[in-house]
Amino acid sequence: MHLKSLRTAVATAVVIGTALTGTVATAGTASAAPPQDCSKAIVNVKAKETVNVRTAPKTTATAVGIWGKGKKGTICNDGKAYKGGSYTACGKKSNMWYYGGEKKTGWVPKTCINW
Repeated sequence: MHLKSLRTAVATAVVIGTALTGTVATAGTASAAPPQDCSKAIVNVKAKETVNVRTAPKTTATAVGIWGKGKKGTICNDGKAYKGGSYTACGKKSNMWYYGGEKKTGWVPKTCINW
């Protein structure tokens, strides 16, 4: 009888967690955050348009700054892009993000960066 109650409680927790975060947690796995290593960076990269620099690779994350159109900045992680939230920016749809920025460092949409 206790096993049935435990299964119900776990199922309820998963539904609530999914509603709050938009993701599904799986037992025994941890979602690792993409690296934020600027020791290997590509410099003098320009933004195609002015974009928000965010705390996480998703459009709902807090904006911590902006990267101005045509302004030179840095792409960290040796220029590698990472999957994140889907977006439409600079005329394209994607879910790929760079970690970098102009004055502030954070997550920026890959489709808006030239290098």
